[in-house]
Amino acid sequence: MLDRGLLDFAVIAQAVDLSKYNYLELPESDTWGVVMRRDSFLAQKKAVDIDDLLDLPLIVSRQGLREDIPRLLGEKADRLRVVTTINLAYNGGIFVREGLGYLLIFDRLVGTGAESDLCFRPLTPALETKLFVIWKKYQVFSPAAKVLLEEMKTNSGKP
Repeated sequence: MLDRGLLDFAVIAQAVDLSKYNYLELPESDTWGVVMRRDSFLAQKKAVDIDDLLDLPLIVSRQGLREDIPRLLGEKADRLRVVTTINLAYNGGIFVREGLGYLLIFDRLVGTGAESDLCFRPLTPALETKLFVIWKKYQVFSPAAKVLLEEMKTNSGKP
């Protein structure tokens, strides 16, 4: 949508193609972990090692399975038992609630608050994905988009 001029900016959680886009790296990153039912044996742990997941039915996003997981896990990615993929985190949460598997996902995408029957445990060692704001090179911005970009640059410490 950036390439077609439908968006001025996008926030992405992946590597940036520097040949097509300008970018700002956000100070925050997304933390990878597992959403599970609170009655799961893994819920007793503070963090989950990827080896804990090798024999369990996993639910992952299509994009994560295609791009992030192989990059983050290397050869261990081939040993994961992925039973289904999702496009929407909400649907993955429903699958987990129904006992269909464990959702390998970023933190804070599925409701896991104190009132929920689901919980999130981060992976150990910690795996994080950086976040970027990107825009098309040589983009002609509206006055409002120019102000937003300058504000983002100021807040990121970039000139």
